[in-house]
Amino acid sequence: MAQKTVRVSKNFSASSAVIPGNRTSFSTVSFSRGGGPGFGHVSGGFGSRSLHGFGASKRISMGGYRTVRSGYGYGLGHGGVGYRVIGGGGGYGVGAGGIHEVTVNPSLLTPLNLEIDPTIQRVKKEEKEQIKTLNNRFASFIDKVRFLEQQNKVLETKWSLLQQQKIASHSLEPLFESYINSLRKKLDGILLEKPRLETEMKNMNDTVEDFRIRYEDEINKRTAAENEFVVLKKDVDASFMNKIELETRADALQDEVSFLKVFYNEELTALQSQISDTSVVLQMDNNRNLDLDSIIAEVKAQYEDIANRSRAEAESWYQSKYEELQLSAGRHGNDLQNIRTEISEMNRIVQRLTTEIDAVKRQIGNLEAAIADAEQRGELALKDARTKLAELEEARTKAKADMARQLREYQELLNVKLALDIEIVTYTKLLEGEERNVETQRAGLGYHMGQIWPLAGGSALLLESGSIFLPSSLQHAR
Repeated sequence: MAQKTVRVSKNFSASSAVIPGNRTSFSTVSFSRGGGPGFGHVSGGFGSRSLHGFGASKRISMGGYRTVRSGYGYGLGHGGVGYRVIGGGGGYGVGAGGIHEVTVNPSLLTPLNLEIDPTIQRVKKEEKEQIKTLNNRFASFIDKVRFLEQQNKVLETKWSLLQQQKIASHSLEPLFESYINSLRKKLDGILLEKPRLETEMKNMNDTVEDFRIRYEDEINKRTAAENEFVVLKKDVDASFMNKIELETRADALQDEVSFLKVFYNEELTALQSQISDTSVVLQMDNNRNLDLDSIIAEVKAQYEDIANRSRAEAESWYQSKYEELQLSAGRHGNDLQNIRTEISEMNRIVQRLTTEIDAVKRQIGNLEAAIADAEQRGELALKDARTKLAELEEARTKAKADMARQLREYQELLNVKLALDIEIVTYTKLLEGEERNVETQRAGLGYHMGQIWPLAGGSALLLESGSIFLPSSLQHAR
């Protein structure tokens, strides 16, 4: 047991601190004297006080009496050696006549041997553990509050970013809608133009069919004309062969006529010679007068007439046939020329129609390709727009879900922060309440008190003259 006594000779009080191990008790004795009118008495007293517990339990005992007129006190301390020395205080009284002599009773300056409560060690240990636990909890709560504040700032930053992203997504949506509307307008224009193109294509198909029918008719006519030409050629060939045959017969007849002429001339000569001989004989025998010259001339004339008539008939027949064949050949030649001209014209028309049909087919192919391309591009654009709209909807839904989750987390963190703030305020009020209780008790007792409260980590809690000196960790927590 360690004991230390401090005595002040020129002042008017003494105090002692008895520190057995970890137990601490404090006692103080003060004496004052005054003089002059109205203060003609001496007052003195002694007292003792012990204060146990802080926050959880509390025990106070005091005894003695005193009368206090005025006083002051001071305290000195030394830590780290297991005990603390509290310096004494003093009081004085001033009368009407000035400062009077002060006497001190030596018996009051002797240390008081007070009994110590045997349960104070356990109570103080429990108080130490409670204060240590509360201090650790308080520090962890402060760290948690700081962490939550940082998380709150992070969430606010994320929230602002999400709001900016939401604004950006909303700003992109009208662009996609305008692009989709323009594509829809183009598609509507193509759909409106499609019936007209279909009508034109139908008209073109009808025209092509008409030209095809006409072409087939012309081909049939050409085939019929060619067949007729072949027949006419056969007729011309037959006429030509007939002409040659007639010419041959005419030549044969001419030769026959020439032969007959020669033969008749020879016969005539022979007959004339015979007639001349016969006439001699006849003249001799018959004495008839026959006119042989006239008979021969008559026969010759008859033969010549027959030959002339045969020649004239042959020439006239040949001439008529020849003229008929020439007329027929000229007529068929004109028809053939006309047919050839018509065939050439038909060929030109067919070529022109073929060219026009090919051009129309190419145009129809180009229009069909353009329509297919436009439909494909429209479908691709619509599909792309629908995909992007779906992605935007999904992103917006995801952003809403993230925002709702973050709002819930933020609300939970706010609730935790509010609970921590309430708990911190509660502990603060408890500390302030203890301080007010200690100050109230000190003011009621009217004496200077100083007491040491050992804490964890070699620190101590000092209660002195109505003030509470907290360790650095608790002061930081406050």
